Amino acid sequence: MDPIPQASPDERDRLDLLDVALFVRAALLANVSAAGREFGLSPAVASARIASLERLLGARLLHRTTRRVSLTQEGEVFMTRAETLLDAAAAARASVGRGQAEPQGRLRVSMPSSFGRQHVSPVIAQFLRRYPGVSVDLRLTDKIVDLVDAGVDVGIRLGALKDSTLIARRLAANRRVICCAPSYLKEHGTPHHPSDLAQHECVILSDQRDWSFVTPAGPLTVRVGGRLATDNGEVIRDALLAGFGIALKSTWDVAPYLRSGELVTVLDAYPLGETVAIWAVYPSRAFVPPKTVAFIDFLAAHFGDPPYWDIERDREAS
Repeated sequence: MDPIPQASPDERDRLDLLDVALFVRAALLANVSAAGREFGLSPAVASARIASLERLLGARLLHRTTRRVSLTQEGEVFMTRAETLLDAAAAARASVGRGQAEPQGRLRVSMPSSFGRQHVSPVIAQFLRRYPGVSVDLRLTDKIVDLVDAGVDVGIRLGALKDSTLIARRLAANRRVICCAPSYLKEHGTPHHPSDLAQHECVILSDQRDWSFVTPAGPLTVRVGGRLATDNGEVIRDALLAGFGIALKSTWDVAPYLRSGELVTVLDAYPLGETVAIWAVYPSRAFVPPKTVAFIDFLAAHFGDPPYWDIERDREAS
């Protein structure tokens, strides 16, 4: 591979945002010509502008073949910086205008897999149609992702937040219930007090064996036990539907089954002690890119507060 010609001293201070934006689109589309068309540039001009950017940086950013392009190692490093630079430029434009900068760029989002599949995936197409300048990289994982290290713009978190440097916005309530299948109660009886859970088969999420309640006598924490523990909420839900055990579940996951009667709640007279919520978190910055604000606003409006899954359940119960 031929070395990249070095920029002259005069050129080194001339980073052109159009070239940066063109590079980002070429990387996302894996095609320089297609990216050029979006900017009204011929294939030859688009290639020349990216070559100029590489010369300015002194590094080859793209591997080129006759059909497609891909990022080099240096290109992958520059890509994240380039997107941040374009976000900063958009925020700067908004700050001196009317604050109406159009959301654009790639938005990297991380969230728990089951929640994402049930409540975000069905409306992603709607978000993308509303904001044609935005592309979404949706990562569904049950691991807590370090947003900064992973280059993620927005994370969706469920439950209590740990102290961090992230900015958090509450999206909706995360209502939780103790529930099981009617067949389980028929076979094992109904617990009437939180302390009765010690005699029941509880299905446990990871290491969450301590369930806290509010009782007339004050707060009460019960250490539960059972033969099935997992880090996946869908496994717990499937076990409950099969008539195995009692579990603490969020209504966003089990509301349809509570409405159908496949699952029922128990210990309703004893509220759970910890108030939790669904949060959007993002890195602390001097500015928040319009694409991030648009996505968070979109989810908050879609969920509602109280969220739609609780409204539907409460309406049928009334």
